[in-house]
Amino acid sequence: MHDDGRYDDPRLTGPGGQPSADPVSRETNYQEWTVNESGEPSSPHPAQPSKRRESPAAGPVRPVSSVPANVPPARDPLDPADGPVNAPTPRPPAVRANAAVPTRYEPQPPVSAVPHQAVPEVTVAPSDTPQADGYGDEVDASTYVSRETPTREEDDPPLAMEAMRAVQILNPSGEVTMPRPDRTRVMCVANQKGGVGKTTTTVNLAVALALHGNRVLVVDLDPQGNASTGLNVPHHTGVPDVYDCLIDSVPLEEVAQAVEGIPNLWCVPATIDLAGAEIELVSVVARESRLARAIAAYPGHFDYVFIDCPPSLGLLTVNALVAAQEVLIPIQCEYYALEGLNQLINNINLVRQHLNPKLEVSTILLTMYDRRTRLADAVEQDVRNHFGDKVLQAVIPRNVRVSEAPSYGQSVMTYDPGSRGATSYFEAAQEIAERGVKEPVSRNA
Repeated sequence: MHDDGRYDDPRLTGPGGQPSADPVSRETNYQEWTVNESGEPSSPHPAQPSKRRESPAAGPVRPVSSVPANVPPARDPLDPADGPVNAPTPRPPAVRANAAVPTRYEPQPPVSAVPHQAVPEVTVAPSDTPQADGYGDEVDASTYVSRETPTREEDDPPLAMEAMRAVQILNPSGEVTMPRPDRTRVMCVANQKGGVGKTTTTVNLAVALALHGNRVLVVDLDPQGNASTGLNVPHHTGVPDVYDCLIDSVPLEEVAQAVEGIPNLWCVPATIDLAGAEIELVSVVARESRLARAIAAYPGHFDYVFIDCPPSLGLLTVNALVAAQEVLIPIQCEYYALEGLNQLINNINLVRQHLNPKLEVSTILLTMYDRRTRLADAVEQDVRNHFGDKVLQAVIPRNVRVSEAPSYGQSVMTYDPGSRGATSYFEAAQEIAERGVKEPVSRNA
């Protein structure tokens, strides 16, 4: 063996031990050779051109070796095309994390080499043969409808549904679509618990009824004046308000203002002066019935009179309970709203016994209903079990549009008539109107 890695093969030495050809490198591709009938050597595999440089002194030598033929030919370090002998084997491209990993790497043909195959169109002819519907039952193929096929109005696009609801709520034709009662229904919206939606309920129910042909009057009896703000009625200092009616006996028609943009709707505003009425009414004769006399003396006819009460049980709330025939109690779907409900019912019973025998709790409205919580469902079940049919089927959900509307001086009925809040209040107003026709208020007279 030589220093450069070569060695002498005894099969290639000539007489006298002299080599008959160039020494053979270890990387030489040995192939098995045989001798055919003519005496010439032949190979069972196709001959491959050798890249090894042959010696000019001797002809090409074809050694005989036992190396299998399927061994790839060795790289020649002197040939630039082959590269170094110890060059790394090319690895397959990296696979992304979200791609399907094949069991083994197989080279794929280029995209341009894959012929385009047209997808044939598949048409299904109607058949009268019954087919299985996937549950073991047979259905008629001619009348079979896919589950994805819209077959109801609820499956219309959301924008189309919202537009339909908006037209239904706004009632641009001005027709009387909600029934009108036989006589005026005076409803007191009361709950000593604050933040349950008394003012919001008063404003939106009044607007919904007025848009559909009813004459409505809203009396803002809360010193905060939120109902006046929601109807965009001026209620700053110096404006004639309900305080003048209670203390100075000013006629109600001189104080009522028509609501802009809403036909058949009037509002009696409340200013900050009303905060002092609690003290001033103490020394006034017949202090509990001052508001009732003012409403009875109004020359015009109203179908509904809504009185928005403050969150307390003082003289202002007592005046509202004496003037009203019905009590509408908004109840927030939370535990605190139920805690003070018993005290409110007791006060209503006391007013009925001593001051207003015609008063009754006729309507319960669930507000701020959050269907994502179990508490809302529990409160709803408790209220319905206790009050029965007095609870409206319509439930007011939590809706940001209802809270945004007062900042623009509007009700949710006109601010966003296609919202869930407007739809819910519209359904509540329609239910109240239908109940008034089925059960006339005259039965209390």
